[in-house]
Amino acid sequence: MSAPEVNSKRLAAQAALRYLQPGMVLGVGTGSTVNELIELLAALAPAARPRAVVSSSEGSSARLRAAGMTLTDLNEVSSLPLYIDGADEANHRRQLIKGGGGALTREKIVAAAAGRFICIIDERKLVDTLGRFPLPIEVIPMARSYVAGRLEQLGGRPVWRQGFTTDNGNHILDVHGLLLPDPVTMETTLNQITGVVTCGLFAARAADQLLIGGRNGVQEL
Repeated sequence: MSAPEVNSKRLAAQAALRYLQPGMVLGVGTGSTVNELIELLAALAPAARPRAVVSSSEGSSARLRAAGMTLTDLNEVSSLPLYIDGADEANHRRQLIKGGGGALTREKIVAAAAGRFICIIDERKLVDTLGRFPLPIEVIPMARSYVAGRLEQLGGRPVWRQGFTTDNGNHILDVHGLLLPDPVTMETTLNQITGVVTCGLFAARAADQLLIGGRNGVQEL
Protein backbone atom coordinates (compact mmCIF):
# COMPACT_ATOMS: atom_id res chain seq x y z
CA MET A 1 0.00 0.00 0.00
CA SER A 2 1.45 3.39 -1.03
CA ALA A 3 2.07 6.15 1.49
CA PRO A 4 -0.58 8.87 1.67
CA GLU A 5 0.14 11.98 -0.40
CA VAL A 6 1.61 14.83 1.63
CA ASN A 7 -0.23 18.15 1.51
CA SER A 8 2.89 20.27 1.12
CA LYS A 9 0.96 23.52 1.04
CA ARG A 10 -0.75 22.67 4.32
CA LEU A 11 2.60 21.86 5.95
CA ALA A 12 4.05 25.23 4.92
CA ALA A 13 0.96 27.05 6.19
CA GLN A 14 1.09 25.22 9.52
CA ALA A 15 4.76 26.15 9.93
CA ALA A 16 3.88 29.82 9.50
CA LEU A 17 1.48 29.75 12.44
CA ARG A 18 4.32 29.65 14.94
CA TYR A 19 5.19 33.25 13.99
CA LEU A 20 1.68 34.43 14.78
CA GLN A 21 1.24 36.34 18.03
CA PRO A 22 -2.21 36.63 19.61
CA GLY A 23 -3.72 40.07 19.19
CA MET A 24 -1.39 41.16 16.37
CA VAL A 25 -2.42 42.74 13.07
CA LEU A 26 -1.57 40.23 10.36
CA GLY A 27 -1.14 40.70 6.63
CA VAL A 28 -2.55 37.83 4.54
CA GLY A 29 -1.87 37.24 0.86
CA THR A 30 -3.62 35.38 -1.91
CA GLY A 31 -3.53 31.94 -3.51
CA SER A 32 -4.01 28.25 -2.86
CA THR A 33 -1.34 27.97 -0.15
CA VAL A 34 -2.74 31.04 1.60
CA ASN A 35 -6.19 29.44 1.46
CA GLU A 36 -4.73 26.63 3.59
CA LEU A 37 -3.49 29.27 6.04
CA ILE A 38 -6.93 30.88 6.23
CA GLU A 39 -8.49 27.52 7.09
CA LEU A 40 -5.96 27.09 9.88
CA LEU A 41 -6.64 30.61 11.20
CA ALA A 42 -10.35 29.80 11.28
CA ALA A 43 -9.64 26.77 13.49
CA LEU A 44 -7.74 28.79 16.12
CA ALA A 45 -9.31 29.66 19.43
CA PRO A 46 -10.54 33.29 19.47
CA ALA A 47 -7.82 34.32 21.94
CA ALA A 48 -5.11 32.98 19.62
CA ARG A 49 -6.35 34.75 16.50
CA PRO A 50 -5.02 38.00 15.03
CA ARG A 51 -6.78 41.11 16.27
CA ALA A 52 -7.28 42.20 12.67
CA VAL A 53 -6.14 41.20 9.20
CA VAL A 54 -4.96 43.27 6.23
CA SER A 55 -5.87 41.37 3.06
CA SER A 56 -4.17 41.61 -0.34
CA SER A 57 -7.21 40.76 -2.49
CA GLU A 58 -10.99 40.74 -2.60
CA GLY A 59 -10.91 36.94 -2.87
CA SER A 60 -8.89 36.52 0.32
CA SER A 61 -11.05 39.12 2.05
CA ALA A 62 -14.16 37.06 1.34
CA ARG A 63 -12.51 33.91 2.68
CA LEU A 64 -11.28 35.72 5.79
CA ARG A 65 -14.74 37.12 6.53
CA ALA A 66 -16.23 33.67 6.15
CA ALA A 67 -13.61 32.41 8.61
CA GLY A 68 -14.69 35.00 11.17
CA MET A 69 -11.64 37.25 10.87
CA THR A 70 -11.83 41.00 11.43
CA LEU A 71 -10.56 42.91 8.40
CA THR A 72 -8.89 46.29 8.46
CA ASP A 73 -7.44 48.67 5.88
CA LEU A 74 -3.68 49.16 5.65
CA ASN A 75 -4.24 52.91 6.03
CA GLU A 76 -5.83 52.30 9.44
CA VAL A 77 -2.92 50.48 11.09
CA SER A 78 0.19 52.10 12.55
CA SER A 79 2.34 49.03 11.90
CA LEU A 80 2.10 45.62 10.25
CA PRO A 81 4.51 43.26 11.99
CA LEU A 82 3.91 40.21 9.80
CA TYR A 83 2.77 39.38 6.27
CA ILE A 84 2.26 35.79 5.09
CA ASP A 85 1.81 35.03 1.41
CA GLY A 86 2.58 32.40 -1.20
CA ALA A 87 4.45 32.58 -4.52
CA ASP A 88 4.40 31.09 -7.99
CA GLU A 89 8.18 30.68 -7.96
CA ALA A 90 10.97 31.32 -5.47
CA ASN A 91 14.74 31.05 -5.66
CA HIS A 92 17.28 30.37 -2.93
CA ARG A 93 17.79 34.12 -2.38
CA ARG A 94 14.10 34.33 -1.41
CA GLN A 95 13.29 36.35 -4.53
CA LEU A 96 9.87 35.59 -5.94
CA ILE A 97 7.53 35.62 -8.90
CA LYS A 98 4.00 36.40 -7.79
CA GLY A 99 0.77 37.38 -9.48
CA GLY A 100 -0.63 34.15 -10.85
CA GLY A 101 -3.86 35.08 -9.09
CA GLY A 102 -3.66 38.68 -10.29
CA ALA A 103 -3.22 40.33 -6.88
CA LEU A 104 0.43 41.32 -7.34
CA THR A 105 0.07 45.08 -6.80
CA ARG A 106 -1.75 44.85 -3.49
CA GLU A 107 0.55 42.00 -2.46
CA LYS A 108 3.59 44.16 -3.17
CA ILE A 109 2.12 47.06 -1.17
CA VAL A 110 1.40 44.89 1.86
CA ALA A 111 4.83 43.23 1.64
CA ALA A 112 6.53 46.64 1.53
CA ALA A 113 4.64 47.76 4.63
CA ALA A 114 5.32 44.62 6.66
CA GLY A 115 8.07 44.28 9.22
CA ARG A 116 8.51 40.61 8.31
CA PHE A 117 7.44 38.89 5.11
CA ILE A 118 7.11 35.10 5.28
CA CYS A 119 6.50 33.25 2.03
CA ILE A 120 4.91 29.80 2.19
CA ILE A 121 5.29 27.45 -0.80
CA ASP A 122 5.41 23.79 -1.68
CA GLU A 123 8.74 22.37 -2.81
CA ARG A 124 7.79 22.37 -6.51
CA LYS A 125 7.90 26.18 -6.49
CA LEU A 126 11.59 26.39 -5.49
CA VAL A 127 13.85 26.94 -8.52
CA ASP A 128 17.47 27.86 -9.18
CA THR A 129 16.61 30.66 -11.64
CA LEU A 130 13.32 32.52 -11.83
CA GLY A 131 11.42 32.65 -15.10
CA ARG A 132 9.91 29.28 -15.87
CA PHE A 133 6.60 30.61 -14.57
CA PRO A 134 5.32 33.42 -16.84
CA LEU A 135 5.92 36.78 -15.19
CA PRO A 136 2.66 38.69 -14.52
CA ILE A 137 2.68 42.44 -15.09
CA GLU A 138 -0.25 44.66 -14.15
CA VAL A 139 -0.82 47.41 -16.71
CA ILE A 140 -3.15 50.37 -17.21
CA PRO A 141 -5.64 49.13 -19.86
CA MET A 142 -4.95 51.88 -22.42
CA ALA A 143 -1.19 51.12 -22.24
CA ARG A 144 -1.49 47.36 -22.79
CA SER A 145 -0.30 47.29 -26.42
CA TYR A 146 2.47 49.81 -25.80
CA VAL A 147 3.77 47.89 -22.79
CA ALA A 148 3.58 44.61 -24.73
CA GLY A 149 5.84 46.10 -27.41
CA ARG A 150 8.40 47.19 -24.82
CA LEU A 151 8.35 43.72 -23.26
CA GLU A 152 9.04 42.14 -26.65
CA GLN A 153 12.07 44.41 -27.00
CA LEU A 154 13.34 42.95 -23.71
CA GLY A 155 13.04 39.43 -25.13
CA GLY A 156 9.75 38.41 -23.56
CA ARG A 157 6.56 37.11 -25.14
CA PRO A 158 3.66 38.92 -23.45
CA VAL A 159 0.20 37.33 -23.47
CA TRP A 160 -2.84 39.35 -22.42
CA ARG A 161 -4.83 37.54 -19.74
CA GLN A 162 -8.12 38.08 -21.53
CA GLY A 163 -11.32 38.13 -19.53
CA PHE A 164 -9.48 39.03 -16.32
CA THR A 165 -9.50 42.39 -14.53
CA THR A 166 -7.52 43.02 -11.37
CA ASP A 167 -9.10 44.31 -8.16
CA ASN A 168 -7.65 47.68 -9.22
CA GLY A 169 -9.46 47.65 -12.58
CA ASN A 170 -6.35 46.91 -14.65
CA HIS A 171 -5.13 44.26 -17.10
CA ILE A 172 -2.47 41.55 -16.73
CA LEU A 173 0.21 40.66 -19.27
CA ASP A 174 1.82 37.27 -18.58
CA VAL A 175 5.36 37.39 -19.99
CA HIS A 176 6.81 34.10 -21.23
CA GLY A 177 10.46 33.42 -21.98
CA LEU A 178 11.92 36.36 -20.10
CA LEU A 179 15.42 35.62 -18.80
CA LEU A 180 15.82 36.63 -15.15
CA PRO A 181 19.46 36.12 -14.05
CA ASP A 182 19.33 39.50 -12.23
CA PRO A 183 15.81 39.85 -10.82
CA VAL A 184 16.47 43.14 -8.99
CA THR A 185 17.65 44.94 -12.13
CA MET A 186 14.83 43.50 -14.21
CA GLU A 187 12.24 44.51 -11.60
CA THR A 188 13.48 48.10 -11.78
CA THR A 189 13.51 48.08 -15.58
CA LEU A 190 9.97 46.72 -15.86
CA ASN A 191 8.50 49.04 -13.25
CA GLN A 192 9.91 52.06 -15.12
CA ILE A 193 7.96 51.28 -18.31
CA THR A 194 5.21 53.87 -18.66
CA GLY A 195 1.83 52.20 -18.16
CA VAL A 196 3.11 49.45 -15.88
CA VAL A 197 1.51 49.51 -12.44
CA THR A 198 3.95 46.92 -11.12
CA CYS A 199 5.54 43.65 -12.14
CA GLY A 200 5.31 40.34 -10.35
CA LEU A 201 8.99 40.23 -9.41
CA PHE A 202 9.49 40.49 -5.65
CA ALA A 203 13.24 40.90 -5.66
CA ALA A 204 14.03 44.37 -4.32
CA ARG A 205 11.78 43.45 -1.40
CA ALA A 206 12.33 39.71 -1.22
CA ALA A 207 10.79 37.46 1.41
CA ASP A 208 12.53 37.47 4.78
CA GLN A 209 11.82 33.75 5.18
CA LEU A 210 10.75 30.94 2.91
CA LEU A 211 8.83 28.05 4.45
CA ILE A 212 8.89 25.18 1.95
CA GLY A 213 6.56 22.25 2.50
CA GLY A 214 7.55 18.90 1.00
CA ARG A 215 7.72 15.14 1.37
CA ASN A 216 10.29 15.46 4.15
CA GLY A 217 8.52 18.15 6.14
CA VAL A 218 9.24 21.88 6.08
CA GLN A 219 12.50 23.47 5.03
CA GLU A 220 13.26 27.05 6.05
CA LEU A 221 15.39 29.50 4.13
